[in-house]
This record gives sequence, structure tokens and C-alpha cells, in this order.
Amino acid sequence: MRNKDQRVKSISYKSKDITKCPLCHHEFQIEQLHSGGGRLIAGKLTAELRRLYDISKKYGRIYPQAYQIVTCPQCLFSSFPKDFNQLQAGEIETLKKATLQRRTGIEKIVGPVDFNENRNLVLGAASYLLAVDCYQHRGMNVAPTPKKGICSLRAAWLFHDLNDEFPKMGFDKIRDFMYTKAVRYYQPTLEIMSTGSEPHEQFINLLGPDTDNNWGFDGVVYLNGYLTNKYLDFVTKDPQEQIKLLDLCKRHLGKLYGMGKASKSKPSVLMDMAKDLYEEISERLEALTGEPVESGASS
Repeated sequence: MRNKDQRVKSISYKSKDITKCPLCHHEFQIEQLHSGGGRLIAGKLTAELRRLYDISKKYGRIYPQAYQIVTCPQCLFSSFPKDFNQLQAGEIETLKKATLQRRTGIEKIVGPVDFNENRNLVLGAASYLLAVDCYQHRGMNVAPTPKKGICSLRAAWLFHDLNDEFPKMGFDKIRDFMYTKAVRYYQPTLEIMSTGSEPHEQFINLLGPDTDNNWGFDGVVYLNGYLTNKYLDFVTKDPQEQIKLLDLCKRHLGKLYGMGKASKSKPSVLMDMAKDLYEEISERLEALTGEPVESGASS
């Protein structure tokens, strides 16, 4: 047990600063992931722009996403670090009233949780569900929509991992549910990026979607297309609505990879993935409409 504790401590550390919860005033220390030292061994990039990591012989498997959300151990209020103490009076009252609902809700899904413990896969997955729930009650000033999209997608990733670790416990259903929530938040995020209806500075550095690289607006365009295409039947069964959604995704993707050669801001890996997805959606549209569709990027 001592060796295990030492290994956990070498993966993460508790901040020296004391954080006070704005809801219940509980004081705690935020756990943060150590960097360097061969802890994270980067593996492949998935089609969802998730960076996979190889298992370290020294540190074991590490989930960097599990450390990104601040969660009060007492009332389970959760958010990204910069939003934690930026609550309005009305938000405080609403979130306070939902405290019992947060705990009973999350424990129905993953069982009892103790955020005083070191972060692990279960607590990481739970933290994103809690964050999505809490951002439902936040104002437009913190740009809740894009953050709910990011949190939903990362929750889906971690519940995917939980299902691999603990199969036949229903985590695959939570995974798929969170993917469909991500679709519903990524679609309006595209509009927000264009209109500025939620402040860009509140989320532009969080778009990720993973912690290793920020793919920015291009990543949002690509992921909106990828997730919509993959989970289309979960979003709508109406063929006409499916055609409308896919056509919109196709037009966005065409503009993304049709804007020229790869560059530092538009890496070739993303352009190649966008082009492949564009072609895949074109074929699906042709199958749905029964008509040939224009191939190639739009200008």
C-alpha cells in the first residue's frame, strides 16, 4: 500500500493554496497533475481528437483529463478553475438548492464519491458530469454552452474507459448519452463562435478538446461534423432533419479543408481528417437523398 501511495503522490500533488467553495464555504486543496518525468507517454490521436497515452511502467495509466475540473468535496459544485469563484448571487442560490440532487444523481451512476481522495478514472468521469450539470445554472458571462460541449465529450471518453475497465455495468449507456449531449452542444457552439453571443475569451483556450493541444475553431467545425455523423440516429430519426444536419456539416467542412494548404494553424493531420469526413458525409447524403452530391471542397 505504501508503494501505491508513493506512486499516486508522484503522479499528482495538492496545491499549497486553500480554495474556498463559494457555495458551502468548505475549504480544500486542488489536486494537480505533475508534468514531465515520463509520466505521460503520448500515443495516437483518435478521430475524436483525443490523445491516447501509453501505460508508463513507472507510473501506470494516467488520465490527464481527470484533473481538469475543480470539484468541491462537500457540495460537489464543479467547474473549470477560472469559473469556480465567478458566481453571481442568483447562481449561488440555485446551485445551493441543487446540492442534494447533485450527489444523489452522480451516485446513482458511479456509486459513492469522495473528492477528498486522489483523482482516479471514476472521479474524473464524475467531475465532468457534475460540471455539465452546474454549467446548466451559469450565466452567459462564463460561456456555458461551449464548456458543456467540452465536458460532455470528455465525460464520454472517460466513461468509455470505465466501460473497458468495468464492463456490463451500464457505463456504455452513459458514454453514448454523453456523446449525444456533446453533439447538441457543439452545434450551437459553431454559431456562438460566429456571433459572439457568449464571450470568446471565456472558452477559446479550452476548446481542446483534449488537454494536449487546442485545435480551436477548426477543431469545433471538425468535431461537430464527426459527432453529428456518428450519432445522427441518436439526434434525430427524421430523414429530412438528418439531411439538413449533414448538409450543414458538409458545408462547414468544405470551407475548413478547402481554404488552402496546411499551415501551423491548420495542421495537415486535421485537414486530412476533415477531407475524409467530408467525403464520408457526402456518401451518406447521397444514400439518404438518392441523388449524387457534389464532391470536393466548397470555396
